[in-house]
Parts: sequence; structure tokens; C-alpha cells
Amino acid sequence: MTLSTESFDGLFSIRDFIRWGATRFNEAGLFFGHGSDNALDESQHLAFQSLQLPWDLPESYLDCRLTDNERQRLAALIGQRVSTRKPLAYLVNQAWFCGMPFYVDERVLVPRSPIAELILEEFQPWLGNHVDVTRVMDLCTGSGCIGIAAAHAFPEAMVDLLDISTDALEVATINIDQHELWGRVQATPSDMFEALDVLPETPKYQLILSNPPYVDSEDMSDMPEEFGHEPELGLAAGDDGLDFAREILSRAADFLDQDGLLVLEVGNSHWALRDEYPEVPFIWPDFEQGGHGVMLLSAEDCRTYQPLFKSKLNSR
Repeated sequence: MTLSTESFDGLFSIRDFIRWGATRFNEAGLFFGHGSDNALDESQHLAFQSLQLPWDLPESYLDCRLTDNERQRLAALIGQRVSTRKPLAYLVNQAWFCGMPFYVDERVLVPRSPIAELILEEFQPWLGNHVDVTRVMDLCTGSGCIGIAAAHAFPEAMVDLLDISTDALEVATINIDQHELWGRVQATPSDMFEALDVLPETPKYQLILSNPPYVDSEDMSDMPEEFGHEPELGLAAGDDGLDFAREILSRAADFLDQDGLLVLEVGNSHWALRDEYPEVPFIWPDFEQGGHGVMLLSAEDCRTYQPLFKSKLNSR
């Protein structure tokens, strides 16, 4: 989509462009699901991130007049969002998670996991106040946002970011640098737990956090165009969306500390998980900020049901 100068001639303030962008987005029938859920919020996010403004900007500043360069930049971004249908985070190379900015591009999924709310609550009450968090695993880390946010929540913890995608780990490394967590957070190439299996001593974690691929084949064939810009490697998980969840469940007990906790996101595939393991006491938290499909399981229950998890995995 090409925007002529005349098309935004007469728009001068931040408020003008937020309103105009929302109208363009609604007219184009865009999908919102990568940080906002409506055209007005999406337009405001675009304006604030492009202009490098804080989220708590006083409303009176919305009437500030923009420079010609700023107007051109905002108009171009609005046009790109409409014409390419790329998620906004890819256009500005930034997404927010747990109140922190993260670099993103099309090598990783756009951060949007409801696990953020659990991190901000330090996984209470499920983790227990007596647990001293010294080591965290972020499996299928992508941009590294979950593990890095956990590193901020638990400042004494070492955090391992694991992913099979070297492209994703390059992005995660950018974010480790951006958040100045060298020496405490490391990104490691690994096909699931493979990199840990070859260590001379099995590491034990108080927290295993994972937002793996969990989109089933039916949803993969029916996703809005915006999702087509994200790496399929980070989305597709077989017919029922549980290809990765099954393996994680079968191995988590091997790496959890005695009082540890597994936190696994399965999104819309949570119904398939419940049906497959009706006897397992999964915990499904409610989220005040929206979202669903995140399962918690204690280390004790991971150990108790590990034979079941392994048998289900091996029988497929």
C-alpha cells in the first residue's frame, strides 16, 4: 500500500495519527493478536514505539505536533502494517513482555505468552515461598523473553535458554545483551533436552518454563495471514498440537529439583491434553490479563506420572 502525502495531509498530532491508523486498520480488516486485540490499541502501540514514547505518557502529550519526518515515518509504518499484514513487532523490531522491551524479527515468534503474568507473580502460590530459585530452564526459548524475564524476577538464578533454532538463539543473544545479563543467562542450541543429556552431571532446575509449538494441524490451516510471517517451526505441533508437550512431560522429572515446578503452555491444545491424561492433576491458572492454556505440574507429580507420560509417548 502506497500512501500519498495528501492522504495524511492535515494530520499533525500524535492523537491524529492514532485515530487515523485505527481507521485504516479497521478498513483493512487486520487481525490483532500479537500484543493488542483491537485497532485502536494497535495504532497507539505503533505510534508510541515509533516515537520512542513511554506507555504512561500523559494524555495531554497526545496533542503534541509531530515533525514532518515523524509524520512520514508513522504514515509509512501504518501503510506497511496494512499492505504486508506483518505483525507490528516485526515492523518496529520490538515487543514488550513483562513490562520490558525485547528485540524481535521474523526469526522468532512475537512474544505474547500469558506466562508473563505468572513470572510477575513469581509463580506463587504454586512454587512455594520456601523454594530458593537458583536455576531456571526456558525450553523452546525463541526470543528468550520468558527466560530473561524470569532472570529479572529471580536475580540469583542462572537461566538456560534452549532452542533447536540457531536463528532464534541469535535473537535471544541480542536480548541477553540488551538486558545486560551476560554470565547469568546463556543461550544453548538443543533439540529439546538433548544438550543437557550429554552433560557429565544432570542439571536440576527449580523452574522449567516452556512455550513450545502447540498449534494443531486444523488451526495451522486456518490461521490469519499475520501468523504466516512467523516461523512455522515455532507453531506447528502435529495433528493434535501435543507433539512437543508429550516429550516435555516425559522428561521434565529428570531435570526438576525436588520441589520444582513445570510450567508448560499448550494454548488451544489444552483440551487434547486434558483428554489424553485425565488422571493427571494439571493446574490451569486463570489470567487477569487474558490468555489461557498454561499448565502447571509439580516435580512430585512429574515423577509420579512419568511412566504414564513415557508410555503415551512411546505408543505413538
